[in-house]
Amino acid sequence: MATEVETWTTVQKHDGFSDPHYWPFTRGLNQSPCCELFGVFSFDNNAELDEDEAALEAEVNGNWTPQEKALHEARLKAKAKRRLRKSSSRSESLSESLSGELAGGDPHSPKGKVPVPNDRKSRAGKGRGLPKKGGAGGKGVWGAAGMVYEVEELDVKDPNYDAIEQGDTVYATVVPELDEKELEKTVNPIVQEYFEHGDTKEVQMLLKDLNLGHHKYEFSSLAVSLSLEGKASHRELTSRLLSDLVGKELSESDMARAFDKILKELPDLILDTPEAPQMLGQFIARAIADHALPMSFLDRYKGKVDCDYARAALDRAAVLLSMKREMVRLDNVWGVGGGLRPVKHLVKEMNLLLKEYLVSGEVKEAERCLRDLEVPHFHHELVYEAVVMVLESNGDTAIKMMCQLLKSFWKTGLITVDQMNRGFQRVYDELPEIYLDVPHAHTIMESFVDLCYQESVITKLLRDTCPSRGRKRFVSEGDGGLIKN
Repeated sequence: MATEVETWTTVQKHDGFSDPHYWPFTRGLNQSPCCELFGVFSFDNNAELDEDEAALEAEVNGNWTPQEKALHEARLKAKAKRRLRKSSSRSESLSESLSGELAGGDPHSPKGKVPVPNDRKSRAGKGRGLPKKGGAGGKGVWGAAGMVYEVEELDVKDPNYDAIEQGDTVYATVVPELDEKELEKTVNPIVQEYFEHGDTKEVQMLLKDLNLGHHKYEFSSLAVSLSLEGKASHRELTSRLLSDLVGKELSESDMARAFDKILKELPDLILDTPEAPQMLGQFIARAIADHALPMSFLDRYKGKVDCDYARAALDRAAVLLSMKREMVRLDNVWGVGGGLRPVKHLVKEMNLLLKEYLVSGEVKEAERCLRDLEVPHFHHELVYEAVVMVLESNGDTAIKMMCQLLKSFWKTGLITVDQMNRGFQRVYDELPEIYLDVPHAHTIMESFVDLCYQESVITKLLRDTCPSRGRKRFVSEGDGGLIKN
């Protein structure tokens, strides 16, 4: 029994049980049936202190039972396992060390520990005393003192790569391509606004901001379709726009594709615009004259057109192109383009209108021509030219015909009160100069004003403001220029 006690005390010294710091970890050791199977133990340092002391006294006195001795050996094995867990960094090395220790090593001696692979700790229990990373490590440290870093080339594949640091940075705005529905919604307001201001450069700027893609040719087809439903001035503006866009935003091939599409859509366009084939033929002829379409556009359709409307449009274009320049000018194929035309041109057109009316006497034709001019703000010029033409004419025929024409314009509302008064007032102001060429201008003017007032063409106030030449009668040549009372 003395030998057993001595052996146990020796194990105590080797395992560190003689050190009082280890006693709290060996006191109060309990083993449950479940823990006994898996070798897992729970520790309570305060609850079972008395039981440990009683077990030690029983061992010293030689009163241990076989169960108590097995329990003591289990405690020693559990302690060895805890030491291995603390010194191991990986679970695999832990399992290998535990299996090796349980198989043949002595768990009671620190020399019996199995070395853990890849262990960074010093084998001697202490390091070399050198600073970590040579003094270059630590929080907020960018390397050792005096270290110079070389300029590193940025790698595009680097996760921290920043394109701004490259220096030559190019920024580009990516505009998505418009589909057919979005194209129509975007182009229609642009064309309608162009019909108001008539500035082709602004349309070019707007088209540059759009990504039309392969639908670029549809801009021309939409513009022509909208102008077919509008006025003659709109069609003139559209022809100018197509001529200015070719070579800048559109090519001749794009323009040809646009007119190909319109020719295919003629059966639908004719429902809203019965004159669409003739108008489209004029568009094609004007585009070829402006070099917006290639000269071979009509040639590739010869004998290959099945649609009657398309054939009529192409025939109209061919006829206009075959005429001599003296007979027809394609730059004026749409007539006078409203207020965008020069004033001299408008005055000339109104003179021709009045002369044709004096020859033919057709009031409706004159009314149609005046509407086609699309210059309601310039109708006072027509009134002025009509009155001057009456003063310069011979006989009463011109007076009656002009009065009838002005009466028709007044009733239909084509010429407003303001435009009528302004036209007559201009004649009143220039009557002294007209009198030099037409001596009887005052007499003719008075009779024409009275007739217009009777037909309710002018107001009474305007009639009363008509100037009249005063008659001065002298007594005789020898009276010294005295005026007879």
